[in-house]
Amino acid sequence: MVMVQQQGSVGFISLNRPRALNALTLDMVRDLTATLLRWRDDPEVLAVAIRGTGKEAPFGHFCAGGDIRFFHQAALAGDPRLEDFFTEEYRLNHLIHTYPKPYIAFMDGVVMGGGMGISQGGSLRVVTQRTRMAMPETGIGLFPDVGGGFFLSRCPGRVGEWLALTGQSLEAGDAVAWGLADGCIDSGRLNVLWAELGATPFQSANAVEHLVSTKLIAPTPIYKSARSQIDEYFSLGTVPEILAALERGTSTFATETAAVLRQRSPLMLHVVLEQVRRARKMGLADDLRMERDMVRHCFHAVHLGRSGASSETVEGIRALAVDKDHAPRWHPARAEDVTPDMVAPFFQSPWPAHAHPLADLS
Repeated sequence: MVMVQQQGSVGFISLNRPRALNALTLDMVRDLTATLLRWRDDPEVLAVAIRGTGKEAPFGHFCAGGDIRFFHQAALAGDPRLEDFFTEEYRLNHLIHTYPKPYIAFMDGVVMGGGMGISQGGSLRVVTQRTRMAMPETGIGLFPDVGGGFFLSRCPGRVGEWLALTGQSLEAGDAVAWGLADGCIDSGRLNVLWAELGATPFQSANAVEHLVSTKLIAPTPIYKSARSQIDEYFSLGTVPEILAALERGTSTFATETAAVLRQRSPLMLHVVLEQVRRARKMGLADDLRMERDMVRHCFHAVHLGRSGASSETVEGIRALAVDKDHAPRWHPARAEDVTPDMVAPFFQSPWPAHAHPLADLS
């Protein structure tokens, strides 16, 4: 499901699970980690390039995220691999962010959740006119993990809060404008560029990045005009305040955004707003440790007496991907009914500091 090849001075990675939109499995996370560690110490590999394959083409959707069907099955069965998945995925995210060689992510098509985790840490993030980028986790009772707190909180103004709470999908222009991509290339040129990277006798790592950067164009953003409204509404102090202000608003943006938020998990809206605002003052390693704590609580919300099938996350996945009724039974049902006591324990670690699964990240 992960194809790797070295051509010339470049290591090439192709995610090859196209029927699942290249959603990440635990084995894929392990293969990616092993490959990057091997190439990190190989002087013949100057840079790494990663893409997602399509059903009938070498390029397709980059990565739709983690395998949420596995999350659902593992949570119901008490499968310990669920814990392994998040620990190892977050370690992979950290490895990419701190990788000492150029890591070039070709973010064609769908780039969501875990797909953002294996691209946002790249030294060069390339989108196309087909890119659809999002962190849509509040729709399944989860939160934007894989370092989402870190990279979303670094977006300008309150764009991070807007993206994290709504799960809004972005196209290439807005991804570049808001710091989630470095440039755009026409998808029709990807095959030629990929081949050129393997055939060019590069003299340095910088030369690899330079070749790609010369092909980039500046796409036009769509949501840039909404920036003032994004900052106005999503700078408010609490989720109920944001919702109330949006529902008083008369603009199309306000009306549509309020409707979207009313569909998301009310509990996780509160948790995510707190996550992004905490992460804005954190480094990457601390953010990933916080998110590892949070994801444990999502599947085992001891303070709420909920785990497995009764957890917000398993219910959200059931409604979206298992039964596909798109009618999650959120609890509480309204954002106005979420209390601080429901939210605060998500940010308390279930492990002592020395025993945290990500204790050694720096």
